[in-house]
Parts: sequence; C-alpha cells; structure tokens
Amino acid sequence: MAIEIKMPALSPTMEEGTLAKWLVKVGDTIQSGDIMAEIETDKATMEFEAVDEGVLAAIAVEEGSENVQVGTVIAMLAEDGEDAGDVSVPSGATAPAPEAAEEASAPEAALTPAPAPAPATTPAKPAASGSSGDRIIASPLAKRIAAQKGVELSAVKGSGPRGRIVKADVEGLDASTASAKSSTPTKGAASTQAANDYDAPFEEQKLNNVRKVIARRLTEAKQEIPHIYLTVDVRLDPLLALRKQLNSSLEADNVKLSVNDLIIKALARALQREPQCNVSFQGDVMHQYTREDVSVAVAAPTGLITPIIRDAGRKGLAEISTEMKELAGKARDGKLQPHEYQGGTVSLSNLGMFGTKQFDAVINPPQGMILAVGAGEQRPHVVDGALQVATVMSVTGSFDHRAIDGVDGAKLLDQFRSLIENPMGLVV
Repeated sequence: MAIEIKMPALSPTMEEGTLAKWLVKVGDTIQSGDIMAEIETDKATMEFEAVDEGVLAAIAVEEGSENVQVGTVIAMLAEDGEDAGDVSVPSGATAPAPEAAEEASAPEAALTPAPAPAPATTPAKPAASGSSGDRIIASPLAKRIAAQKGVELSAVKGSGPRGRIVKADVEGLDASTASAKSSTPTKGAASTQAANDYDAPFEEQKLNNVRKVIARRLTEAKQEIPHIYLTVDVRLDPLLALRKQLNSSLEADNVKLSVNDLIIKALARALQREPQCNVSFQGDVMHQYTREDVSVAVAAPTGLITPIIRDAGRKGLAEISTEMKELAGKARDGKLQPHEYQGGTVSLSNLGMFGTKQFDAVINPPQGMILAVGAGEQRPHVVDGALQVATVMSVTGSFDHRAIDGVDGAKLLDQFRSLIENPMGLVV
C-alpha cells in the first residue's frame, strides 16, 4: 500500500511552512534517512529526512509552495513490489490553491505584511482588470479590503488565475492610487517596479517566513509589552587586557575569545547575582528561571535569529566561544535545529562591531529583557577620580516593566558593569 509523505512539524510551534526545494524526483528509490526536501519554517531552512523506504511515485506539492499546512500530503511513496505508476495522490490531499490559502490566512492579515503577488500567468483569453464582461473577478477578501479602502476594483489589475484580483493586489492601495497601481509593470518573479505616492521607484520584495514572523512578533512586543530602558556606560580597558592575556594562553587550543563571548558570560553572571531579572511575565504568574540561557542575535540572510547559549553562567569562556562560533555559522547557513534557537531566558544584541554607539532593542517575548550593546570607543572618562581617555561602551537594557522593576533592572546593569570593569569575576 502506498505511503503518504506529509508536511512535517519541524518545531513544536510550526503550523505551516514553505516547501523550498525537492532534493529527489519521481522514480527515485528512497531509503530511510535520505534527505528528501528543504523546508523553510518560521526560523530556518531545514532538511526533511525520509522515515520510510520505497520509490517516489508522486509529488503532490511543488517546490516553492508556501503556507503548506503541517499534515498536508506532499508526496506519495510506493512500497516494495508496488507499481509506482498505479499510485496517485488521494483526492483532496494536496496543498490548497493559492486563492484558498489566501482566504485561510485572512485572520493573520492584521499582523503580518502581505506577500508580494506572484507574477500572473498569461491565459489564452486574459480578463482585463480582473473583470469578465460586467462582472468583477475578485476573491471575497480582496473585495472586502477594497470596500474598506474605497478602491474601485474595475481599476485594479488582478494577478490571480484568469486575472482574478487577490488580496495582495489591493492591500497597498487607496482610492487615489488604484489606477496607478493597475498599470504597474511586473519585474521578475519576486519583485514589481512601481511608483509610490512620491513618484519614487521601488521594488516589492516577497517576505520569507522568517521576516513574517519577525514582523508579527516585534509588533506584538511593542504593542503589548511596557518597555523600560536603562543605559550605563562601561569602561572596557580591563576586559580588553584580560582578553588579550587569555587569547595568548588559549592559542595552543585554537580558541580565540571575542569581546562578545565575554559579554555573554558577563550577562549570565550578572543574572546569577540579580536573579529577579531572569524572569518572564506569564499573565497571572511569573516564571523565575534558575538557569541563564542567553539568546544571542545573529544576522542571517533570511533575517534575524537568536541561537542560544544554554546555562551560560556555568560555562567557561572557551566553551562559550566555541559554541557561539558553531551556532553563528549554522544560523548564517540556515541550518539551526529547533532546540538551538527555541527558548532562552534573556537576549543579547551587539551592534558595536558596526560602530553603533547606543540603541534600544525590542524585547523578544516571552522573555523579560534584552541587552543592547554599542561600540567601544575612546572617550573622556573619570577613572579613580581623575579624567582620562578610556575605551567606553554604552549598554542599554530593555525590560518588561510588568515583570522587572526599574530598580532591579538598574541593579542588573550595575552588576554587568562591575563584571566588565573587574573581569576576573568572569574566569572564577
């Protein structure tokens, strides 16, 4: 009996994903453990391994398909002795058509930016401006959005099948720009050259799943979390001196500590000293964490992701450095596994290497805080009562004021500053 290959849940929170690429083709013999496809989740692109064995008889979901629900049949596998030519995809088991997926995702419209429309295929007899005779061909969601914006659908060029007007065609329009948008030429498969209200040309770029989730979660964070921001200036010279000494001793072990490695350790040790900041707000209760799991922001091609150094307070600097380099490399390659980026009790974002002096970061819910680290630079600074030139960096903590009081946040930053300026506390 043929085996149904279904869209897997590659993380505990995954509900849908993009089937980015098939790595096998119909007729291939599949062994258990073979990599069949690359699937883009809301955090990374992951490889999907075969569990069963047989011959790939049919592909139900083409590569590039988005919003494929977990559990959807994506392929069929013929078992040993079964004729692959006799295997077909069960009726109703394939991924929903783009229009159906659009309507199904309507509740998310208020939280996530709409993807750019796919380039319209040219039918034999195209329907001009999404109409057929006197009838406007448009999805119910597109009609509803157009009515809310006062957009005349007859002025809109549809990008759906048979010129059908879909959500993406009307979402960025108002009554005054509908006609201008309808005459916009397409450019390539993922972008459109157009003119906005200021007559400046732009390209619409399709959002990947990671960008959609970032947009939704950070919007929710700023809307729902009362942020409080506290900033301290920290003298780096003692830390830089210790780093130089440690790297000299670790050279034989092929370990080179970065300033960020020491900052991760300093944040974790500060949380050990001020555990009231290692918390998250959970409605009627708070979660007080007994381990310092530091999520570290890494810029990846698909968007920001935060691999986690777990139990950072109890790990040595060399271990943190080695682990961070490995995680950062996997993050940039889109190869992080769910357990490597899901969770974390606090976050750290360091933009100092780009020369940013100071910034306020957005809390990553459900965490209760994030530390934003700026560049170390030469500044006038009072040292032992005398004005000197010192290497100083500005550090800003963003705290969830529902869970962390201002005085507790200030105590945490004071401990962090003390550990950076007296860094022997990081190695004992």
